[in-house]
Amino acid sequence: MLRHLRNVPRLTRSSQCLHRLASTTPSYLIDQPEYSFLKDLGLERENPGVYSGQWQGRGSTIVSYDPGTGQPIAAVRQANVQELEQTIGLGVEAYKQWRQVPAPVRGEIVRQIGDELRKYKEPLGKLVSLEVGKIHSEGQGEVQEFIDICDYAVGLSRIYAGQVINSERADHTILEAWRPLGLVGVISAYNFPNAVFGWNAAIALTTGNSVLWKGAPSTPLVSVATTKIVSEVLRRNHLPPVITMCQGGTDVGQSLVADKRVNLVSFTGSCNTGRQVGVAVQERFGKSILELGGNNALLIDESANLKMALDAALFGCIGTSGQRCTTTRRIIVHEKLYDQFVDALVVKYKQLVSRIGHQLELNTLVGPVHAQQNVENFKTAIQDAIKEGGSLAFGGKVLSRPGFYVEPTIVTGLAHNSPVVHRETFAPIVYILKAKSLDEAISWNNEVEQGLSSAIFTERIDQAFKWIGSQGSDCGIVNINTTTNGAEIGGAFGGEKATGGGRESGSDAWKQYCKRATITVNHSGQLACAQGVVFNVE
Repeated sequence: MLRHLRNVPRLTRSSQCLHRLASTTPSYLIDQPEYSFLKDLGLERENPGVYSGQWQGRGSTIVSYDPGTGQPIAAVRQANVQELEQTIGLGVEAYKQWRQVPAPVRGEIVRQIGDELRKYKEPLGKLVSLEVGKIHSEGQGEVQEFIDICDYAVGLSRIYAGQVINSERADHTILEAWRPLGLVGVISAYNFPNAVFGWNAAIALTTGNSVLWKGAPSTPLVSVATTKIVSEVLRRNHLPPVITMCQGGTDVGQSLVADKRVNLVSFTGSCNTGRQVGVAVQERFGKSILELGGNNALLIDESANLKMALDAALFGCIGTSGQRCTTTRRIIVHEKLYDQFVDALVVKYKQLVSRIGHQLELNTLVGPVHAQQNVENFKTAIQDAIKEGGSLAFGGKVLSRPGFYVEPTIVTGLAHNSPVVHRETFAPIVYILKAKSLDEAISWNNEVEQGLSSAIFTERIDQAFKWIGSQGSDCGIVNINTTTNGAEIGGAFGGEKATGGGRESGSDAWKQYCKRATITVNHSGQLACAQGVVFNVE
C-alpha cells in the first residue's frame, strides 16, 4: 500500500513533476473544451484548498498534473498551519451541535450527500481517473463506493446500538451505549482520493462526529470537488461545517496528527509513515485507524479453476496499474500447475499491450502509474529482482511516451523470501512462486510483514476451510475463488500486523468512531455491591 499519502510528511513533491509551484501564466487542461467536466464540478484555474464553512487558502499554491500526459490540470491554494488550527476549532464547535441531532436525522443528511454524489458521478469519476491515472470504469467505481457507503450509513443510523446486559445484583440493569468521539481527522491517499474519505466520513457523520479531511497532495482537485458537493448539502440544510477540509504540506499534516482536539485520526498510507502517525496519536492518548501496506498473495491450489484464477490474477495484478493497497503482488502456485499457469498468464499479459493508454480513453485497461517516483520504484524493483536471481517472463520496461507508463511485469525464479519479494512496490509487478503444498503456500503468504489481503483458488472444501481457519491466512481479508482486490463496502476493510489493524467501512467498523460507555442502573431502592462485597458501618 505504498499509496502516496502513505507519507504525511511527503506532502509536496517538487522533485517529481506532480507537484510544483504554480507559474504565473500556465496553460491548464481545465481551459480546454474536452475537459469542461472540470468546470461542471465547480473547479477553476486556481482553487482554494481550505473549507471551514467558507472557502479560503493562504498557503503555497500547487499544481495538479495529469499522469497520463504530464500536463497541468489546475492549481490549488493550500492551507497554512494557522488555517488548520482555525478549521479544527470550527470543526469542534460544529460537533457540539451535530451530536445533538438524532441519529436517523443525521442519516438523512448522509442520504442527501449520496444523492448529490449521484448527480455528479460521471464528472467526478472522470476527475478521479484524470488526477490519479486509473481507468474510466475504475474512476466511476470509486465514486460509486462513496455512494454505496452513504446508502449503508442511512440504514446504520436507525440500527446501530448498544445492548442490555444481565446484572448479578437484583433489580440492577447494565447498559452499554456508544457515543461519538468528536472531531475525526481523515488523511487519505492518492490512489483512492474519493472513496477512502467517503468510507470514513459517512460512518463518522452518522455516529455523530464531525470530520476534517486532509486529502493527498497529488490529488487536491478531487478533494476540492468532493468537498464542494458535500458542502452544498450542508448549506441547503443550514448546518454548521460538520465536514471541513485542509489541503496542505508537511507542517499541516503533522499539526493535524498532533492536535489533541482531533479525537481520532484515520490514516491511509505506508507502514513507515503509519507507524509515526500511530505513535504521535498514542502519545497524546488519541485514537487512530491505520490502513497501511499490503504485500498480498494469491494462492493457486492444484484443484483450482484455472480460467477463473487467471482472470482474477489479471485484474488483481494490473487493476489501477498495480497501485491498490490490495493489489496482487505475489502469486503462489502449486508446482503441478506452475508452468501451465505462468505460460497462460503471459499470454493474457500480451493481449493487454494494445490496451495501454491514457486513462480517460474508454478502450484503455492499463493506464499510467501516478508519478515519476512510481516509475523510479518500478525500475529499482526490476533491477533488484534480476540481481536476486529472477527472470522477466513479461514486461520490465518503462514506456517511452509522455506521462508515467510502465509495462505490466511478471517475474519468476525468485525465492519466496527474496528481499524484493518481501518489499511492497507500488507498481504493476507480480512475483510468481512455486510451492509444493498448501501448507507451504500458507506459510509463505504469512511470512511478510503486512497482513492486508489474500485469496486462494481451490475446488476442495477442506482446503478452503483450512485457509480461512486458525491455520490459514493471517490477513484481514481472506478470500476464496476471487481476487485480492475489489472489496465491497459491506464488510470491514483493513488488515493485521504492519497493515495497522484498523477497520473501515462496513460490518461493525462504526464502533471505531465511537466511545463505549458501560452503565449500571440501580432501580432496587437499596445499595448493593457487586461480587457479594459487604461494606456497612451500621
